[in-house]
Amino acid sequence: MLKVNSITENFMAETPGRALEMSGLMEETRHVKEREKTKSLKRKDKKCFTCTECGRSLSNKENLKVHMRIHTGEKPFTCSQCGKSFRDASNLNKHMLIHTGEKTHTCGQCSKTFLRASELNDHLRVHTKEKLYSCALCGKSFANQTSLRYHQKTHTGVREYVCFECEKTFITAAILKQHQMIHTGEKPYKCAHCDMRFMYLGSQKTHERTHTGEKPYKCIHCDKRFSRIENQKSHERIHTGEKPYMCSHCNKRFRDAKCLKQHQRIHTGEKPYKCSHCDKRFSCIGNQKSHERMHTAEKLYKCSHCDKRFRHLGNQKSHERIHTREKPYRCSYCDMRFSQLRSLKIHENIHSGEKQVRFSQSETLKNTQECHV
Repeated sequence: MLKVNSITENFMAETPGRALEMSGLMEETRHVKEREKTKSLKRKDKKCFTCTECGRSLSNKENLKVHMRIHTGEKPFTCSQCGKSFRDASNLNKHMLIHTGEKTHTCGQCSKTFLRASELNDHLRVHTKEKLYSCALCGKSFANQTSLRYHQKTHTGVREYVCFECEKTFITAAILKQHQMIHTGEKPYKCAHCDMRFMYLGSQKTHERTHTGEKPYKCIHCDKRFSRIENQKSHERIHTGEKPYMCSHCNKRFRDAKCLKQHQRIHTGEKPYKCSHCDKRFSCIGNQKSHERMHTAEKLYKCSHCDKRFRHLGNQKSHERIHTREKPYRCSYCDMRFSQLRSLKIHENIHSGEKQVRFSQSETLKNTQECHV
């Protein structure tokens, strides 16, 4: 026995580092076993509450109580602003953010804010260009499952949600709910700067930019900014030449759906807008408003570089390019650029071989010829 102890002491003395390592491993193993034993005891002590309707197990009685409301339909928590009810307080608190406008989740890339963390995560894919979900029918990709499910219904043609007032059908319940506000006249969203009210939160936020002057959307090709994302996208097509909207009557193509809708009234003859001073009617509201200024002699639009004023916004913008020398219109056949859309159309006729253009003034003809030269 004395001999064995002596050998052990000699080994420990000769290899102190190894002995220390072995001792540490034994101590760590002992702690792991103790932790596993504690967890096992906790699991045994933990009570399990089972739903009698679907068999789902919940960790405590309160969670079971909330879960049972799925089966009973009970919604005891009601929003004081719009009367909408919820099963639990947490969902009510999330809903209240819609009314308060509080957006606690901020994008680190562009500082855009969101009501929910899930909305922020979906938005982040805009920056990463990540599109995880693909349509099996056409291969189009989407950043989130909600957008994919909505898109897939365009293939199936299923419109399962019906308005009981007018029998119009919709793809999703959310769109139906928004539509029904037309019948009820409900406008839950109020402008923070004036008394105007809106059916949709997005409409409220867009309107408020008329007060603040905020233009969060910037063209990726130039420095021009916009208050509405649809205006940004439409403008960018000036640079790319893209015209995705085609008229079903004459195959003419347009940069945005609004221009297409206005154009189609040429074929249908529809003129829904009437002048408030005379009997003249118009196919688009912009033309109606412009015409009415002929009666009032009102010139709302002032050049930001000089004191000249205009009845039409388009004329103001066209005039301002004299100062800025901006040429946003590019020929689809060559690299020439123009400050006016009319000049572009005249120039493109040279390439397309369309009918000869006549001018009412020799000065206009001379200016156009200089463009070609």
